[in-house]
Amino acid sequence: MRGLFETLAGPVARPGQDGSFYRGLRTVAVDGTLLHTPDGETLTWRYPKRAGESLEFGYPLLRLLALVECGTRALITAAFGPGSEGELPYAKRLLPALDKTMLLLADAAFDGNEFLHAVHQSGARFLVRSGARRVPTSAERLGDGSYIARIGYGVLRVLLPVRVIEATRTVTLADGTVRTEQWRLITNLLDPVKYPATELVDLYHRRWQAETAYFSIKATMLDGRVLRSRSIDGLDQEVCALLTAYQALIRVGDDALTGRPDIPMERISFTVLLAAATDTVTASHGIFPSTLVDLVGNIGRAALGDLLPAHRRQRVKARTRKNPTSKYGPNAGQHPHKAPQNYTVRTTVAFFAHGLNSRSWP
Repeated sequence: MRGLFETLAGPVARPGQDGSFYRGLRTVAVDGTLLHTPDGETLTWRYPKRAGESLEFGYPLLRLLALVECGTRALITAAFGPGSEGELPYAKRLLPALDKTMLLLADAAFDGNEFLHAVHQSGARFLVRSGARRVPTSAERLGDGSYIARIGYGVLRVLLPVRVIEATRTVTLADGTVRTEQWRLITNLLDPVKYPATELVDLYHRRWQAETAYFSIKATMLDGRVLRSRSIDGLDQEVCALLTAYQALIRVGDDALTGRPDIPMERISFTVLLAAATDTVTASHGIFPSTLVDLVGNIGRAALGDLLPAHRRQRVKARTRKNPTSKYGPNAGQHPHKAPQNYTVRTTVAFFAHGLNSRSWP
C-alpha cells in the first residue's frame, strides 16, 4: 500500500492553475494532524495516549504529517508515526519532496532555524508564521514596511537571511464586530517589489488547504471513527490505504476539470467524489465503460454535476471545539456565536523593530 500511495502521490495542478501558484511558484502547505488508534497493548507501546500528571486518557494517537498542494489539496508526500513525537521530526522527512519551483506555507510550529535552513537548501521558498519566542534583529528596512534579518544565531554555521513581515489584520464582521490580530511572517522571498508584503500576508491563508485535506480524510472518509487495525503493520497499511484512496479521488477530480479552466478545483466536492466512487464500486456499474474512455469518467461527471458554490469563503463563523480530549481550550465568549456572516479584512504592515516609530501601509 505504501508503494501504491507513492505512485499516486505528487502535485496534480497544471502550470498556472488557479489557486495553486503564486507568481510562478507552486504553493504547498505542511501541517500535521492526529488519528485515533484502537486501545490495546499490541499498539500502545508504539502509539501512546495523552498523559496528565497521573493518568493517561483518550485513545492512542498516530501523528500524520503531509505536504499538500494548495488549490487542489493533492498529497505530495506524507509521513506518520507515534503522536508522542512532535511535528518537526516528521516534517523533516518531507523535505526531499521540495524543489526550487515550490513555495512552502506553514504555521509557527515549523518556525525552527534548522528546518527553515533545510527548506532553503532544497531550493524552495518558504513563508512561515514566526513563533512568539523569536525576536528578529533588523539589518535593513525595506520600502513596504518589512525588513531583512538574519536567523540561526548559535544554531547555524552560516546565518540565514530572511525577510520579516509584521502586520496587523483587522476583520470586521457584518454585525460590526471587530477582531484584530498581530502577525509576524518570515520568508526567504527577499524582494519587496516582486513579492509585496500585503500579498504575502493574504497568501499565507492558503496553508489552511492542508486542514481541508485532513478534514476530508478524518471526517468524510473515516466519519470520525477510530482506525480499525489492531497491529502495527496493519495500521501502516490502513493509513497508506486512506492516503491512496484520497489521492486517487483528488486526481479524478482534477482530471474532470481538463478542458474546463473556468472552474477552480476548490469547487470540486470531495464528498461527491467519494459518494460517486462508493456507488460505482458497490454497484459494480460503470467501472469498465462501454463508450470511449475519457479523463472525466462517471465519478468526474458526478462531481461536475454537483459543484460547490463559488466564493464560498466570503462568510465566517465562530469555531467550536468538538473533541472533548482536545488540547485546545474552549473559545466561548471570544467570538460572536451567530450564523455565518460576511466580513471585510484590512491588512496593515508596520516596522516595529527596536522600538522605532511604526509606519503602516493599507
